Amino acid sequence: MPSTPPVQHRTRFFDQRVPSLYSGKYTITTEQSISGLNTADGLPTRTQRFDVRGPRFQIAGDDVHACYPLPGSTGLYSQVLPHITLTTPGVPWLRPLDGQERAVPWLALLVFREGELDIDPQAIGQVDACMVHELLAGRLDNGQPLPGRPPQIDPQWLFEDEVDLVCGSIVVPKELFTAVVPLPQEMAALAHVREGGPPDATRGATPPPDEEQLKSVVVANRFPDVVGGMHVAHLVSFDGHEDLLTPGAAVPTDGVRLVSLRCWSFESDPDHGTGFGDLVANLAADPDPLLRLPVDRPASPSPAQSAALERICTGATALPQRLESGERTVGFYRGPLTAAPAQPLPDPAGEVRRESVDEALVYLEAYGVYDTGYASAFALGRALALADPEFRSQLLAWRKAARAAARRLLAHPRLSGRALTAATASQLTADLSRDAFDELLTDGETNGRADGRTSRLFQALSGAGADVAAGRRHTPAPRSSPAGTLNAATLHTALARGEVREVLRTATSEELDPVVAWLDRLALLEMIPFEHLVPDERMLPVESIRFFHVDPGWVQVATDGALSIGVGHSFDADLNELARGVRPAPASGVLIHSDLVEGWPDTIYTAFRGNTPVEPVRTAHYGTHILMLLYPAVFDTFTAAEPPQGIHFGFGDLGTIELRKIAGPDIGMPLGDFPDNPGDDRFSRFLRSGGYDVLNVAGTGDALLRALAQAHNTAALSSAQFALQMVRAPQLQTFARPRRP
Repeated sequence: MPSTPPVQHRTRFFDQRVPSLYSGKYTITTEQSISGLNTADGLPTRTQRFDVRGPRFQIAGDDVHACYPLPGSTGLYSQVLPHITLTTPGVPWLRPLDGQERAVPWLALLVFREGELDIDPQAIGQVDACMVHELLAGRLDNGQPLPGRPPQIDPQWLFEDEVDLVCGSIVVPKELFTAVVPLPQEMAALAHVREGGPPDATRGATPPPDEEQLKSVVVANRFPDVVGGMHVAHLVSFDGHEDLLTPGAAVPTDGVRLVSLRCWSFESDPDHGTGFGDLVANLAADPDPLLRLPVDRPASPSPAQSAALERICTGATALPQRLESGERTVGFYRGPLTAAPAQPLPDPAGEVRRESVDEALVYLEAYGVYDTGYASAFALGRALALADPEFRSQLLAWRKAARAAARRLLAHPRLSGRALTAATASQLTADLSRDAFDELLTDGETNGRADGRTSRLFQALSGAGADVAAGRRHTPAPRSSPAGTLNAATLHTALARGEVREVLRTATSEELDPVVAWLDRLALLEMIPFEHLVPDERMLPVESIRFFHVDPGWVQVATDGALSIGVGHSFDADLNELARGVRPAPASGVLIHSDLVEGWPDTIYTAFRGNTPVEPVRTAHYGTHILMLLYPAVFDTFTAAEPPQGIHFGFGDLGTIELRKIAGPDIGMPLGDFPDNPGDDRFSRFLRSGGYDVLNVAGTGDALLRALAQAHNTAALSSAQFALQMVRAPQLQTFARPRRP
C-alpha cells in the first residue's frame, strides 16, 4: 500500500493586530436635539462609562504560549534572537504609546547577561516585587526608596483594582538602557502576528486568518553572548516611558525602572565559531571524498607503481604480511568498502566454492605479492562464527535437520523419484509411516462408500488367506521416473537444482531462520570490526565525508568463512548452499567522521537516486564521531539537513540569512543567501556599535531593515515581511556522489 503523505501545515505572518479600542477607561455621551424646540428637559444628555481591560503590570501564565530559548535550557544560542509567543494575538498593541504610531507595541523583549543587572547579577530571573502604587510612587510603603525612574503614569488612568496589584520590575542602568533599548520603529518591526494551520487549498491563496491559530510574537533585538553564560529575557512595558524612546533622550543617571511582565533564564554554550553550516560546508569542500588513501601519483609511474596505485585508488592499503614459511613481506588489504565497484567474483552457486583461507588468497605473480582482502574476509567470517556459541549451536542444529531432510528426499520410497510439489516440504518432516498406514485405512472407495470395508487394508486382508494357500507372491509395480523429476542422484547434483534447495529450505525453516538472520547481519557488516572496514585512518581523517561501494564478493567470502565451521565432509559443504546468499549485500554507503555526528545527532541524511529517495538499510555509529549509512542501491546525491527546531529568528553559521520572496503565489520561497558576500563578519555589519551584540534594525548607519528592503527592491518591509526574512530555517548541504576518475 502507498505510504501516508507527510502532514503539512501553513505558517503565515501578519503585521499587527491593532484593536478598535485600546485598553483604558471610556465614556459615551449621547445628546439629542430637535431643531427649533427647547428639549433640555425632555431629552437629557445621557452618559455611559465602560472599561476595556487588558494586561498592564502582569501577564497570566496561560497567556504565554511559548518562549525560546526554552526556560532553563542550555544550548548554542548566540546566533538566534530570543522571542516570546503570546496566546492572544492583540496583546502587544492593546495600549498606545504617546507620540508613537499605532503599529508600535507597548511591549519589548530585552535580553541581559550575567553581571548587567544589579538585582540579578547571575541572570537567573530575579526581580523587585512591589505593589503598583509603590512602583509609581518610587518608594515602598515603609518609606524605602526604589532606585531608577519609575513609569510616568497618571493615577487617574489606573483602575481601582490595579493599584494594589503586585508586579515585578527591574532597574536598567543608563548606559545599558541606551545600548539595548529598541527604537520605536524597531519595536514595530520586532512584533508580529503568526498563524499556523492547515495548508492552503491552492498555492498562493489567501483565506481569512484562522482566529484559533493566531498568536502574537515579540522578538528580542539582542543576540546571546558568543562566549556563553547565563542570560535572562524580560518582556518589559514602555507604558509611561515613551519619552525615553526617542533618540538622544535624557536617560536618568540612576537608570530606568521597567515593569517586567514575564521573564525566563537560559544558558548559552560558548560559540567556537563552528556550527552546523560550517561543518557541512567544510565536508563539502573536500576535493576527493572517496574512501581511499591520498597518494601523490608519480609523473611517470613504472608498471609496478601503476599496479600498486590502481589497487590503492580502489580502496586498498599496503600492510605488513608474514607468510606461512615465516617470511615477512608486504601485502595489499582491502575490506568490503571500496572506492570503485569491485570486480565480481565467480558465482559461488556454481562450481566455485571457497572452503579455506588459502582458496581466497590472491597472488599477484608478476610482482610476487599477495592481495589478502578476500582471505581476511574468510578468516574474519570464520572467527566471528567461532566466537558466537549461540550461532554455532544453531548452525549445527540446522545442518542436522537439513541432512535428515535431504536423505529422506533422496532415499525414502514415498518421495524418491517423484516430482517436487508444494507439499513435498511438509512431507520431509512428516511421519510417513503413520501417514502410509492411514492411507491403507482410508483409500479404496471403489463403491462410493468410506466406511473402511472397501479400503486397501480390508481388501488385502480379505484376500491374504487365499494368496498364502495358493503360494502367490506380489511384485511391486516399478515407479515411473519421468523427465524433470527427482531420482536417486547424488546430493551434489540434486542441490544444484533450485527447486530442491527451495524445498529443503522450506522443510528446515525453523532451524534455518536463526542461521539466516545471523548471516543477514554479517551481510550488513554489523559484526565487522571498524579496522576491517577502514584499515588505514588516513582514509577517513577528522572532519571528512567518504563515499564508497560495498563489495558483494567480500561479503560472500566472509559468509563462506562463517559457514565453514563444523563441516566434516562434502555433504555439509553442499548443504551450505541453502544458507548462503539469502540477503544481498548493500550496494553503497557513506562514512562521516565529524563533530556533526555528536553535536547534531538528529541531522537528517537523505540519499537520492535521480529524484527518488533511497532508504538506508543500516545506520551505525562507531564511537561518538563516526557515522556509517548503508544503502541498497548506488545513489547520485546525498544531503545533510539541520534538524528542524520550529520557527526561530537569527542568522546561520556562515553569517547569512535566507532571503525569501515577500509577495506573489510563491511567497516565502528562498532567493539565496543575504548578504551575498558575508565574509567572516558573522553578521556584525548589522550590529550596533558598543559591543552589546544588539541588532541595528532601523537605526542610523548600516541598518538591516533598509538593507533588506534594498535587496527586495522595495521602499520598506513590514513587520511580517521582516519576520519572514529573519526566520532561521534549517540549513541543507547537498553532496554530489563523486565518480572515480
